[in-house]
Formats: sequence, structure tokens, C-alpha cells
Amino acid sequence: MKHHAPFRAAEDWRHGGFALYVHWPYCSAKCPYCDFNSHVATRIDHKAWRTAYLRELEREAPRFAGRRLQSIFFGGGTPSLMEPYTVAEVIRGATDIWEPAIDLEVTLEANPTSSEAARFAGFREAGVNRLSIGVQALDDTALKRLGRQHDSATALAAVALARSLFDRVSLDLIYARQDQTLAQWEAELQHVLALHPDHLSLYQLTIEPETVFGRRHAEGRLTGLPDEDLAADMYDLTGDVCSAAGLAAYEISNYSRVGAAARHNLVYWRYGDFVGIGPGAHGRVMLEGHRYATIAERDPLRWLGSAHAGRSEHVSLNQLNALEQAEEMLMMGLRLYEGVSLSRYKELSGNPLSQTTIDRLRDDGLLESSDGSLRCTHDGRRLLNEILRHLLA
Repeated sequence: MKHHAPFRAAEDWRHGGFALYVHWPYCSAKCPYCDFNSHVATRIDHKAWRTAYLRELEREAPRFAGRRLQSIFFGGGTPSLMEPYTVAEVIRGATDIWEPAIDLEVTLEANPTSSEAARFAGFREAGVNRLSIGVQALDDTALKRLGRQHDSATALAAVALARSLFDRVSLDLIYARQDQTLAQWEAELQHVLALHPDHLSLYQLTIEPETVFGRRHAEGRLTGLPDEDLAADMYDLTGDVCSAAGLAAYEISNYSRVGAAARHNLVYWRYGDFVGIGPGAHGRVMLEGHRYATIAERDPLRWLGSAHAGRSEHVSLNQLNALEQAEEMLMMGLRLYEGVSLSRYKELSGNPLSQTTIDRLRDDGLLESSDGSLRCTHDGRRLLNEILRHLLA
């Protein structure tokens, strides 16, 4: 008879691992659909930012002694505007503080403009081993509507350059755009797949209220958006086309070849620990047996001044109770095709999910369960928010 060790909250993060997120807040222009913490600045003191990031790492180091670092992710903003030396120093600082995994993944988000592509070799030398390129579209009219500063030819050249420098390259695209037909999206997707990417992040255009698109939409000036049926058809087509090309869906919006899933994002979706540094960066961390949500000051210059001085008031630390942790774990984990552990939910919350509700949603063809895991079906993934509402009622 097997005896299982009692659940220890302090060790729960091990289910998902440990990662570092570094937020670079600057862009050369603000895209009309973007609600991320990004800013346009004419002058950037790169040395000051480099120093601030390193001091933040030093400040965080004692709290996470002994952790093994599985991933570093430079997000933004537009991290490809960073100096490669800054990237190298952050990687060095992080791997001096924490033991890096043998297969440490270091991702940097990049735009495919020619000026940023010129830095790609420098990022490789800095220690980046995975590049995530914001192609967004291979249609020049769509790119202009999305406020992008590159055209499709520039994007294709940047992808080719990236593939010559990096073993792992991911491409981001947006579909369900204005006036886009199903046939146009299929042709565009086939064009992208002909580039032989090992990972694709394919997102349906979402209209966020506090964006230029959000304001236009509220005023009735954002025309040509697909209805729900067309958007659903585009989602289904995306999965079918990617699967036929050898890129399996492993999360609602992400597709990869075997072994090429984004390890950093898996830490998020598996509800591991991640330290976030930089303006507006979020984190989830276990400290002394309790899980905390962290969020940094959003204003770049206020964050910079406080971090530079080695102070901590620019980062808020909010303890999550058991139910909040369980609900977050469920919301993140059901995005994954592997699903979530029912026993882990019970360990975190203190109570199991309602079997009656699970059975009803399973009978409706929205959930499936086996080997102690709960997963959304294909139809369920399109209705994830509704499923969560029932499970968490």
C-alpha cells in the first residue's frame, strides 16, 4: 500500500517550475490593439536600465535561494529595442543568482523591422536561444491597419535571418481581423507554415476597451470584424491546418512541433513560480509557505528611480488565499490540452470541484477527465470562460 507525503504548500510551485520575466516598457510606436504596459520615448538611458534590472535581481535573490531557473523571458513593449549587452548582463545576473537548468530557455520578443533584425546576432551572442517574432500578418493592408511598422517582405526577411541564427523561432500572428475571410486566413496560415516554424502563437483579435481600437469600436468606427460564427470557423481551421503541418495544439492559442512548446509559458499555465521585474511586471511566487501575487509600478521612470536606488516600494506583494490560488490554477491550467490535476485543485482549495458540475459539463461534451486530470474538449476550449463560471460557482 502506497503512502503519499502530506501536501506542503511551500512546495506547490514545483508543479510548474520557476522562471524569470523581464519587462522592457518601450516601443517605437503604440499599436492600436495593444493594452500592454508599453510607452514611446525619444531618449532611453540604456545604462540606467541595465543597472536597475541588475539591482532588482540582487534584491530578489535572497527570497528564492536554491531555486533552479528554467526560463527567462524578455517581454514588453519591444525588447528587440534593448541593447544586446543589457540582455547579456541580465542573463548573466540571473544565472549567477539561480542555478540554470541544463536546457534553460531564454526567449526574447522581437519585431521584424530591419533595424531590430540587425540586433538578432547580438541577442544570440548575449545568450538568447529562442526568438519570438511579432509578424502579426503577412498582408500589407492588414499590417497598416494594425499599426505595424513593417511590411510582409520585411517580416519574411527577418524570419529567415532568425532561423539562420536561432535553433528555436516562434511566430506570432493575429487573425479574425477586419474584412478577413476564411480563405484569406487559410492562405496566410499556409504561407507561414511554409516557413517551417517550430512554434506558432495564433491569437484572435481582441478589442480591449482602453486601446485605440477599443475607442473606435465603441464609436462604431471599427468595421468589418467577423461575427462569432466566422471567428469560430477561423479557430477550427487554425487547429486543422496546423495539425496537418505537424504543429500540435498544446494550448488554446499555441501550436508547436514535438519538444518545441514554450517552456516559459508552461510555467504560467502550470501555475509555477515566476519572478517579474520591470515596469508593470506581474509575478506569482511562493514565500515561506504562502503564494503571493506581485505587480510592479507601471510608470517606467518611477520604477526606474526606485529600482535604481534598491528600494522595494515599487513592487506590491499581495498574499493569495487558498481559494484564489486554486481558482487561478484552474483558469490557467484549463487552457492547456493536458488539463489540470483534480487532486492539486483540492489540495490548494481544501475542497474538490463539484463532481455533479463536472459530470454535467462532460455530458454536454465540454469536459473530459481521466487519470485524475480534467481537460476541456475541442468545443469546451471555445467556451472556456463559461465553463469556468460553472466550475467556480
